[in-house]
Amino acid sequence: MRRSRDGPSFLRFGRAAAYTVYVSNEKGNSLTVIDSDTLQVLTTIPVGQRPRGIKVSKDGKQVLICASDDDTVQVLDVASREIVADLPSGPDPELLNIHPSGSPVYIANEDDNLLTVVDLDTTKVLAEVQVGVEPEGVGVSPDGKTVVVTSETTNMAHFIDTETYQITDNVLVGTRPRFAEFTADGKHLWVSSEVAGTVSVIDAETREVIKVIKFDVPGVQPIYLQPVGVRVTKDGTKAFVALGPANRVAVIDAKTFEVEDYLLVGKRVWQLAFTPDQKLLFATNGNSNDVSVIDVPSLKVVKSIPTGTAPWGVTVSED
Repeated sequence: MRRSRDGPSFLRFGRAAAYTVYVSNEKGNSLTVIDSDTLQVLTTIPVGQRPRGIKVSKDGKQVLICASDDDTVQVLDVASREIVADLPSGPDPELLNIHPSGSPVYIANEDDNLLTVVDLDTTKVLAEVQVGVEPEGVGVSPDGKTVVVTSETTNMAHFIDTETYQITDNVLVGTRPRFAEFTADGKHLWVSSEVAGTVSVIDAETREVIKVIKFDVPGVQPIYLQPVGVRVTKDGTKAFVALGPANRVAVIDAKTFEVEDYLLVGKRVWQLAFTPDQKLLFATNGNSNDVSVIDVPSLKVVKSIPTGTAPWGVTVSED
């Protein structure tokens, strides 16, 4: 919920608005709800089994939750904080994304190698697209014309036309790709590869890999450098990558693709989400059961917030 504030946190971080942060706790079967202004937990909401991917709807009225072990995507009403519907999904939904218009929803079903496309208003399945083995990441281009699915075992990013639901390109990336993030201008797609320890930057027009970003953290063995969540700022100047058991978030110059810094966070950092004003970045730490809060302008970790067990996904709403 967005609220104008003039309290201590506004003075400390220079923010003029507050938002609501939702964190899925994979082993806690719950959502932790956090106020981004006070950085305090507001409540904990019980949800389905093994919640992972999570996304706020375009109108901010709902939160969509991949309840992986229940083989469904749950719909949380933001106002009542209750589950009000289930979206049909294939087995083991892991991550999802939403068309820029607000519908449909694109769901990666890890166990049956499908992208399931669901109309959010009617809850009807519009299409099922066969992709590679163990699909996970789902990126949607800003113009809504392309959805990309990463397949962990096939090691590919599959480009799919959102009108025809046909695969138009298959791009080979590093081993075990986990996440796909388009830049705001739609020119590039960033794909993290957990086992390869790299991030591939793909030209969205030519579908060619133009850069492979590698990581090197002093004192951390390369085996622990496992990129998962990726976020790029709207102005295209900075990118942030969660490095899993390295317990770091990498800060990258998104123009030169050079790594600038590594921010120490909690144990096994998974996913990332900006506040809408992009002044804060929230990072889920699956093994330390907390969320690290990064002040984006200063590139400083300013707080750790306890959550439920094994926080995995994170999303932020204005309402």
